[in-house]
Amino acid sequence: MAKVKPFKGVRPPKHLVEKVASRPYDVLNSEEARAEAHGNEMSLYHIIKPEIDFEPGTDEHDPKVYDRAVENFKNFQKQGWLVEDDKEKYYIYAQTMDGRTQYGFVVAAWVNDYMEGRIKKHELTRRDKEEDRMKHVRINNANIEPVFFAFPDNEALENIIRTVTAGTPEYDFVAPDGFGHTLWVIEDEDMIARISEEFDKIPNLYIADGHHRSAAAALVGAEKAKNNPEHKGDEEYNYFMAVAFPASHLKIIDYNRVVRDLNGLTEEEFLQRLAENFIVEEKGEDIYTPAGLHNFSLYLGGKWYSLTAKEGTFNDADPIGVLDVTVSSDLILRDILGITDLRSDKRIDFVGGIRGLGELKQRVDSGEMKMALALYPVTMDQLINIADTGNIMPPKTTWFEPKLRSGLIIHKLD
Repeated sequence: MAKVKPFKGVRPPKHLVEKVASRPYDVLNSEEARAEAHGNEMSLYHIIKPEIDFEPGTDEHDPKVYDRAVENFKNFQKQGWLVEDDKEKYYIYAQTMDGRTQYGFVVAAWVNDYMEGRIKKHELTRRDKEEDRMKHVRINNANIEPVFFAFPDNEALENIIRTVTAGTPEYDFVAPDGFGHTLWVIEDEDMIARISEEFDKIPNLYIADGHHRSAAAALVGAEKAKNNPEHKGDEEYNYFMAVAFPASHLKIIDYNRVVRDLNGLTEEEFLQRLAENFIVEEKGEDIYTPAGLHNFSLYLGGKWYSLTAKEGTFNDADPIGVLDVTVSSDLILRDILGITDLRSDKRIDFVGGIRGLGELKQRVDSGEMKMALALYPVTMDQLINIADTGNIMPPKTTWFEPKLRSGLIIHKLD
């Protein structure tokens, strides 16, 4: 059963939250972070992207950069830009995008649940990325940014969300990207106890987004336990910060592909090869969006096409075989275009659906790319099924939006 607990959040005073809050470290590069933080000494980028405090081009993995993160974190607390709550609390965090709001509980999740597989993953992690985040957690002795969890719907927890969010929020603002962020603080001891009890009935939590941060946070906690001869099991480092959303609140958006060349084929030859496994229909110049599972949208030579996978080319009984990312990776990218490693092949790039299909058209029309492929998005049910069966999704399968805003709450490990 999932074990979570309340914690003493370290967070900005209400009037400073918009100054401190930032996008997550991994959705922008150093130059973009430098531009966003320009003129704002309170921006969390000074802690999560501290290379912006050095000359442009400074290696973000330089030891002095990690040291600056620690220095800045201490300074933020000294200046009163981040203040620790007086007691352990839970928080409810809401995100609003395109008129739709999702509500999650900000909790401290148990490291052992990750290590023993009760916090389930659906993606592989890269050791170099884990190690970078581990250094950041280790050196700050804190989870500066939360990870993004989903859990099976629970009516009692939904009732708590409804009750709490009927009250006045602590933070309520719209970020520069247009997404709304609202946070409520739960102080009531009985409600805090009920939240812990309800989570204790949930068999598994699922990592929606933030596999590297989850791995890093859990591994640092396990490392601290191993290195502490007085370890008892109730220390704060046995927990890491997450925002856990009911699965029905979340919507996965499409994650699309653009490819630089047709592997030596003409456009006509490429379309002929596609027709072996797909029903190919020309749709004209207006953007065509995939209509459902196993239907794809192709942009090539100034025209949009509908591609519908023929019966027998996919396996709906297989949690991985049913995915359109598998169908397209095998039958188009591998078999026709010769792209076998989605992680490293420089001929392919990936575009989150948040940018819209117009972005695919633009990248092909500009001559940078030769063709674009839009996929029908994965569902939360598919993600949970994959995690429950111990499978791993192919790379670049899911895109969650909006991203969690960093800097609303920090969790110290002592």
